[in-house]
Amino acid sequence: MGAQHPPNHEHVDEQMIKMEVNLDDIPGEWLGYVMDLLFESGANDVFYTPIFMKKNRPGILLQLLCSSSKINKMKEILFKETTTLGVRYYPLTVHRLERMFSKVTTEWGIVTIKEGIYDGQVVQRAPEYDECKNIAQLHDVPLKKVYEQVWKSFENEK
Repeated sequence: MGAQHPPNHEHVDEQMIKMEVNLDDIPGEWLGYVMDLLFESGANDVFYTPIFMKKNRPGILLQLLCSSSKINKMKEILFKETTTLGVRYYPLTVHRLERMFSKVTTEWGIVTIKEGIYDGQVVQRAPEYDECKNIAQLHDVPLKKVYEQVWKSFENEK
Protein backbone atom coordinates (compact mmCIF):
# COMPACT_ATOMS: atom_id res chain seq x y z
CA MET A 1 0.00 0.00 0.00
CA GLY A 2 1.70 3.24 -1.12
CA ALA A 3 1.11 6.69 0.27
CA GLN A 4 -1.15 8.94 -1.73
CA HIS A 5 0.45 12.29 -2.34
CA PRO A 6 -1.53 15.52 -2.38
CA PRO A 7 -2.13 17.13 -5.80
CA ASN A 8 0.53 19.47 -7.19
CA HIS A 9 -1.76 22.48 -7.61
CA GLU A 10 -1.97 25.12 -4.87
CA HIS A 11 -4.84 24.32 -2.52
CA VAL A 12 -6.08 24.41 1.05
CA ASP A 13 -6.77 20.98 2.51
CA GLU A 14 -9.29 21.22 5.33
CA GLN A 15 -9.58 17.45 5.82
CA MET A 16 -6.24 16.88 7.54
CA ILE A 17 -5.72 15.39 10.99
CA LYS A 18 -2.74 15.81 13.30
CA MET A 19 -2.20 12.81 15.56
CA GLU A 20 0.28 12.57 18.40
CA VAL A 21 1.47 10.28 21.16
CA ASN A 22 3.99 10.64 23.98
CA LEU A 23 6.36 7.68 24.23
CA ASP A 24 8.71 7.20 27.20
CA ASP A 25 9.33 3.49 27.12
CA ILE A 26 9.90 2.51 23.50
CA PRO A 27 13.15 1.12 22.09
CA GLY A 28 14.75 3.46 19.58
CA GLU A 29 14.96 0.68 17.00
CA TRP A 30 11.17 0.56 16.80
CA LEU A 31 10.75 4.22 15.88
CA GLY A 32 12.07 3.94 12.33
CA TYR A 33 9.94 0.85 11.75
CA VAL A 34 6.83 2.66 12.99
CA MET A 35 7.62 5.67 10.79
CA ASP A 36 7.90 3.42 7.73
CA LEU A 37 4.57 1.74 8.52
CA LEU A 38 2.81 5.07 8.97
CA PHE A 39 4.14 6.43 5.65
CA GLU A 40 3.29 3.19 3.83
CA SER A 41 -0.25 3.43 5.22
CA GLY A 42 -0.82 6.95 3.94
CA ALA A 43 0.61 9.42 6.46
CA ASN A 44 1.60 12.67 4.76
CA ASP A 45 4.25 13.44 7.36
CA VAL A 46 5.69 11.75 10.45
CA PHE A 47 8.14 13.32 12.88
CA TYR A 48 9.63 12.89 16.34
CA THR A 49 10.53 15.50 18.95
CA PRO A 50 12.46 14.85 22.17
CA ILE A 51 10.38 15.84 25.23
CA PHE A 52 10.43 15.59 29.01
CA MET A 53 7.43 13.91 30.55
CA LYS A 54 6.09 13.65 34.11
CA LYS A 55 8.66 12.81 36.77
CA ASN A 56 11.17 14.43 34.39
CA ARG A 57 11.46 11.29 32.26
CA PRO A 58 12.88 11.76 28.77
CA GLY A 59 10.49 10.75 26.04
CA ILE A 60 9.55 11.14 22.40
CA LEU A 61 6.60 13.01 20.94
CA LEU A 62 5.54 11.20 17.76
CA GLN A 63 3.39 13.40 15.52
CA LEU A 64 1.87 12.64 12.15
CA LEU A 65 -0.33 14.31 9.57
CA CYS A 66 -2.86 12.35 7.56
CA SER A 67 -6.19 12.76 5.83
CA SER A 68 -9.26 12.24 8.00
CA SER A 69 -10.01 9.02 6.09
CA LYS A 70 -6.80 7.47 7.52
CA ILE A 71 -7.52 8.00 11.24
CA ASN A 72 -8.44 4.41 12.04
CA LYS A 73 -5.45 2.93 10.20
CA MET A 74 -3.06 5.33 11.93
CA LYS A 75 -4.58 4.56 15.36
CA GLU A 76 -4.25 0.84 14.70
CA ILE A 77 -0.54 1.20 13.91
CA LEU A 78 0.10 3.47 16.90
CA PHE A 79 -1.66 1.15 19.34
CA LYS A 80 -0.23 -2.09 17.96
CA GLU A 81 3.32 -0.97 17.20
CA THR A 82 4.15 1.53 19.97
CA THR A 83 3.89 1.57 23.74
CA THR A 84 1.24 4.31 23.88
CA LEU A 85 -1.96 3.98 25.86
CA GLY A 86 -3.65 6.94 24.17
CA VAL A 87 -3.69 8.90 20.92
CA ARG A 88 -4.56 12.59 20.63
CA TYR A 89 -5.85 13.87 17.31
CA TYR A 90 -7.47 17.01 16.04
CA PRO A 91 -8.42 18.63 12.74
CA LEU A 92 -5.86 20.70 10.93
CA THR A 93 -5.95 22.86 7.82
CA VAL A 94 -2.96 22.72 5.47
CA HIS A 95 -2.26 25.25 2.70
CA ARG A 96 -0.16 23.50 0.08
CA LEU A 97 1.84 25.32 -2.56
CA GLU A 98 1.62 24.49 -6.23
CA ARG A 99 4.53 22.25 -7.18
CA MET A 100 6.35 22.24 -10.48
CA PHE A 101 9.26 20.06 -11.50
CA SER A 102 12.09 20.75 -13.91
CA LYS A 103 15.30 18.94 -14.78
CA VAL A 104 18.87 20.17 -14.92
CA THR A 105 21.88 18.40 -16.35
CA THR A 106 25.03 18.14 -14.26
CA GLU A 107 28.33 16.58 -15.23
CA TRP A 108 27.17 13.42 -13.43
CA GLY A 109 23.60 13.20 -14.67
CA ILE A 110 20.14 14.74 -14.56
CA VAL A 111 18.62 16.08 -11.32
CA THR A 112 15.02 17.12 -10.70
CA ILE A 113 14.34 20.50 -9.12
CA LYS A 114 11.07 21.00 -7.26
CA GLU A 115 9.61 24.50 -7.15
CA GLY A 116 6.95 25.76 -4.76
CA ILE A 117 4.65 28.40 -6.24
CA TYR A 118 2.52 30.77 -4.20
CA ASP A 119 0.13 33.13 -5.95
CA GLY A 120 1.90 32.55 -9.27
CA GLN A 121 5.41 33.26 -7.91
CA VAL A 122 8.20 30.77 -7.19
CA VAL A 123 8.89 31.04 -3.45
CA GLN A 124 10.75 27.74 -2.86
CA ARG A 125 13.19 25.77 -4.97
CA ALA A 126 15.15 22.62 -4.09
CA PRO A 127 16.91 19.74 -5.85
CA GLU A 128 15.53 16.27 -5.13
CA TYR A 129 17.71 15.01 -2.31
CA ASP A 130 17.57 11.30 -3.23
CA GLU A 131 18.80 12.02 -6.76
CA CYS A 132 21.67 14.17 -5.44
CA LYS A 133 22.56 11.53 -2.85
CA ASN A 134 22.63 8.78 -5.49
CA ILE A 135 24.91 10.87 -7.73
CA ALA A 136 27.24 11.62 -4.79
CA GLN A 137 27.51 7.94 -3.90
CA LEU A 138 27.78 6.68 -7.46
CA HIS A 139 30.51 9.16 -8.43
CA ASP A 140 32.19 9.36 -5.01
CA VAL A 141 31.82 13.14 -4.74
CA PRO A 142 30.70 15.19 -1.74
CA LEU A 143 26.96 15.82 -1.60
CA LYS A 144 27.54 19.57 -1.26
CA LYS A 145 29.52 19.52 -4.52
CA VAL A 146 26.55 17.88 -6.27
CA TYR A 147 24.26 20.62 -4.92
CA GLU A 148 26.71 23.32 -6.09
CA GLN A 149 26.73 21.78 -9.58
CA VAL A 150 22.93 21.59 -9.62
CA TRP A 151 22.59 25.30 -8.81
CA LYS A 152 25.30 26.25 -11.31
CA SER A 153 23.58 24.21 -14.03
CA PHE A 154 20.21 25.68 -13.06
CA GLU A 155 21.51 29.24 -13.44
CA ASN A 156 23.15 28.41 -16.78
CA GLU A 157 19.98 26.77 -18.17
CA LYS A 158 17.66 29.65 -17.19
